[in-house]
Amino acid sequence: MITLHDLHQAQTRIKGIAFRTPLILCSGYDDKHKLYFKPENFQPIGAFKIRGAYNAIKSLSAEELKRGVVTHSSGNHAQAVAYAAKIVGARAVIVIPQNAPRMKIEKTKNYGAEMVLVGNASEDRLNKFNELIKEQNLVPVPPFDDEKVIAGQGTIGLEILEDLPDVGMVLVPVSGGGLISGIAAAIKVQKPNVKVIGVEPALAADAQESLRTKQHIAWSSDQTTRTIADGLRVNKIGVSNWEHIKVYVDDIVTVIEDEIKEAVRKLALNAKLIAEPSGAVPFAAWLYRQNELPQVENTVAVISGGNIEKEMLAQILGK
Repeated sequence: MITLHDLHQAQTRIKGIAFRTPLILCSGYDDKHKLYFKPENFQPIGAFKIRGAYNAIKSLSAEELKRGVVTHSSGNHAQAVAYAAKIVGARAVIVIPQNAPRMKIEKTKNYGAEMVLVGNASEDRLNKFNELIKEQNLVPVPPFDDEKVIAGQGTIGLEILEDLPDVGMVLVPVSGGGLISGIAAAIKVQKPNVKVIGVEPALAADAQESLRTKQHIAWSSDQTTRTIADGLRVNKIGVSNWEHIKVYVDDIVTVIEDEIKEAVRKLALNAKLIAEPSGAVPFAAWLYRQNELPQVENTVAVISGGNIEKEMLAQILGK
């Protein structure tokens, strides 16, 4: 389990690399229950993942950096590792599924990473990842199941408390669990009464089932790949992430596909924020799941990323 010391160390490491994103008040809704966006789509790679990736890579020794790093990802963590490795001058090998958005694949290539395309199942990525570690002696930088990665993502939680001390609830997307693990730890160790609520697609609700049944549940790739939210298609939350979620996360709610699309649309047209479907799920929960959420005065919705294909965005906006 990460500590407040780990989080502050991560905050120091990523300073000047990851952008300290602001809180943006969402206007036009209930003034008694304010909503703020934490726009991680403002990051250099367009998503929060740079925080965890850079913290993990910057923590490596000179010998480890010389060996090079490897990761597996559906897109945003791939970009983050490639970007961070380029900054420190290390080789980066990325295992990525064939169904990842073309934009994410191309941007990862542009940062100088070596790409290894595999099948669409999480198991395909993980198997190739482990194979490359053994064959090429590469240093692993996992996308979520790693305490350095968790601490890096948790710097978002530190910033939320610094900028909005009277926050009552934070809504966070859930995929492998790195983001919500870090944010929840950062918030709960300082202010246990703040509610931390995860949000995921109903078509990929393994984390909700795990938390509510108190069992570490996996869903099949056939199930999770149905959602438009490509960044939230992980079959099972990580082992370390599960330990953090059990202790710190209050609940996980789900949203359906039309609600995710409408959240993307309203963010773009009303808030002038471009979010990918994975990044829009917290706003979808705030719009459509009020009956499942605690009633608090101040809520923060973490917009985790904005790397959406232009064709998809055009289709959603043209509805």
